[in-house]
Amino acid sequence: MNNIRNFCIIAHIDHGKSTLADRLLQKTGAISERDMKEQMLDDMDLERERGITIKSHAIRMDYKRPNGENYIFNLIDTPGHVDFAYEVSRALKACEGAILVVDAAQGIEAQTISNLYQAIEQNLEIIPVLNKIDLPGADPENIGQQIVDLIGCDYEDILHVSGKTGEGVDELLEEIVEKVPGPKREEDKPLRALIFDSIFNTYRGSIAYVRVMEGVLKKGDLFKFMSNHEEYYAEEIGYLKMKQEPTKELHAGEVGYVIGSVKSLQDVRVGDTITKVDDPATEPIPGYQEAKPMVFSGIFPTDADDFEDLRAALEKLQLNDASLTYEPETSKALGFGFRAGFLGLLHMEIVQERLDREFDIDIITTVPNVQYEVELVEGNRIQVDNPSQMPAVGDIEAIYEPYIKASIITPADYIGPVMKLCQDRRGIYVNQLFMQNNRVEITYELPMAEVVFDFYDRLKSGTRGYASLDYEFIEYRKGDLVRLDILLNGDQVDALSSITHRDKAYHLGRKVCAKLKELIPQQQFEVAVQAAIGNRVIARDTVRAMRKDVTAKCYGGDISRKRKLLEKQKEGKKRMKQVGTVEIPQEAFLAVLSMDEDDR
Repeated sequence: MNNIRNFCIIAHIDHGKSTLADRLLQKTGAISERDMKEQMLDDMDLERERGITIKSHAIRMDYKRPNGENYIFNLIDTPGHVDFAYEVSRALKACEGAILVVDAAQGIEAQTISNLYQAIEQNLEIIPVLNKIDLPGADPENIGQQIVDLIGCDYEDILHVSGKTGEGVDELLEEIVEKVPGPKREEDKPLRALIFDSIFNTYRGSIAYVRVMEGVLKKGDLFKFMSNHEEYYAEEIGYLKMKQEPTKELHAGEVGYVIGSVKSLQDVRVGDTITKVDDPATEPIPGYQEAKPMVFSGIFPTDADDFEDLRAALEKLQLNDASLTYEPETSKALGFGFRAGFLGLLHMEIVQERLDREFDIDIITTVPNVQYEVELVEGNRIQVDNPSQMPAVGDIEAIYEPYIKASIITPADYIGPVMKLCQDRRGIYVNQLFMQNNRVEITYELPMAEVVFDFYDRLKSGTRGYASLDYEFIEYRKGDLVRLDILLNGDQVDALSSITHRDKAYHLGRKVCAKLKELIPQQQFEVAVQAAIGNRVIARDTVRAMRKDVTAKCYGGDISRKRKLLEKQKEGKKRMKQVGTVEIPQEAFLAVLSMDEDDR
């Protein structure tokens, strides 16, 4: 009997995925009542506080049916946020079925649809579930109709479940056995195992979580990764229960872990294929791609002495998060720091929060940027993710910026604010689709740079929290972009440079200059605060000099005495301006870097 069931749970953030997973663990006896706590599969404090899954997990459960048959369930949990879409696609690849969880009060959200389409593309069996039916605001009739419209099932096929009370979970377990097909047991073929996740252990090295697609992996086998051809011995293999449980071999269809003293997490890449060295497979499992950062930001310690601590902290973070990239950079204004690349804004926020909590380091982050492609006059293209790397205006032929396709689901009452927000951010309207229950899906093509700053916050506040956003990268498109520099007394402040659209440059320059004028303390001499594109100044404010009344002692007599003293003072100020430097206080940096789009 093929008694293995590999499945995952697809849901939007806060639709009860982790709570439902807790009930499945309880009902199958995978965890004792004494050890039980909420969000069992979420390890980080951040995950528990925010109610989101950041790092996906996998767990093996033993289920005994009422008729006495025994089944093995492998639940491969997935993150619910758009930043981690690639990890979700690899987790889906490792399954035969997916539980589609929809909140009975909130209805279908954009990210749910995105992940569902991925699951359908990979021919997974979908089990629709309405969760949180015990809530007073639950509306199973209307939300159930949304699911029927979305996947074309019958209303009777939708299971009504409460992850909190455990209602309907027994029926769900039976449905998994009945609906989800068992994996193909192709053990006679060469080994092919898909890596769907990995973690780093200080003592054992990188541990790969794998789903064996074909063949058998035995303890002691010499295996290799097909993307980089690195070879290792399988020192330990086993099953992923609440604790790792060693075994002798993993057969086709099974899910487990492999330890091979892999020193670097960079070698174990999500989506890669493991095969044996002596009997290798010819083709890797399709779909593998490198983790590609989308958002870039400078990270600097507020205290220069913390630089080495920041480097050590980023190294440790990268051990458990291979998608975080960083390299050293220097700023005249902020000193030594790092240029870090993130999958998206949530990923960036999580890294900043972890640096603060786990390593207790105070940091300043520069305004997030995306990666641009710059075509030079001589014909070659370079990639730029930092405004200070942007070539001189005369060397640039064209600048290309990344565009995304954004799907926004919102109640119909908020179509106006959503469309205005997208139009203000240079969006190109694609279409809108009216759904059940007075909801509408609006699709726009937007420049990624306009989304990374505070688009999500604006969307939430403009729709009272009801809208949900999902996006995917489309392509690079030519744009009329310029580098806006901020100058103090003619010296460029590199940390405040930004790449912006030419139409917005003047408005942004005026705002930044006005803000700095307020925050820079007065000097003995006049300080010019300018915004410039190349050599052309487009905005200016002046921090007035502190005045000393040098003519106070002149209480009469000839006017030439006063004029002589004023001229002498003027000469002194001129000399002072040539040698004096202007220090920008920390709070001025923070204020400018955290200016929201209204201020900008």
